[in-house]
Amino acid sequence: MEIIGKRIKMAPLKLEDVYFMRIWGTHDNPLLSDYNLPFISDEELTEWYYYKTGDKSRRYYGVFNEENRFIGYMGIKNIRRIWKDAVLGIVFDPNYVNQGYGTEAITTFLDYYFKEMKMRKLFLEVAQFNKRALRCYEKSGFKIIDRYLDEFFDQRIDFRDPYFVSEKSSFVIKRGKVYNYIYKMKIDKNTYIKMGEKIDGAKVKDKTRTIID
Repeated sequence: MEIIGKRIKMAPLKLEDVYFMRIWGTHDNPLLSDYNLPFISDEELTEWYYYKTGDKSRRYYGVFNEENRFIGYMGIKNIRRIWKDAVLGIVFDPNYVNQGYGTEAITTFLDYYFKEMKMRKLFLEVAQFNKRALRCYEKSGFKIIDRYLDEFFDQRIDFRDPYFVSEKSSFVIKRGKVYNYIYKMKIDKNTYIKMGEKIDGAKVKDKTRTIID
């Protein structure tokens, strides 16, 4: 099965895609370094892949650009068929961010999610300091519904680092521990339908999104 947009296509994530992630770029921003793939063995990558794809409550898709290059992956987890909702996650090769691929991948997937999967709501969580991702989600129709503090992944962050200083309001230090604010966001089917258009201004029509079984 493939989900095809204007510039990208998505297909169920394969093990060979995961191996390709080794040649992805890295984030210079230390606040985003948790998204950089660490050096791990083939066995560890294989284990990670089967963990991600081996549960019926999760679905993961590779994202490919016009040149059929694997540039990202996205997935839904905690799928609840009765409640018709799930939680979205998305990771892209840093070399291909800020080019509109992320927004197109999300909006193309939303079309499939609401129309073909017949789901009603989709949630996600994003760090307040991740402004680029936040803008992408808001452009795709997601709205902030809650905010909470979570322990930051890097407790040794340099407080003098320009990236940290510029996002200081996104952090709280309590008893020597560093916490950062997380936004919880949501889009529902009615909101998506009312948007009435894709992110590039084109009307949402079935012909803009093709599914190949």
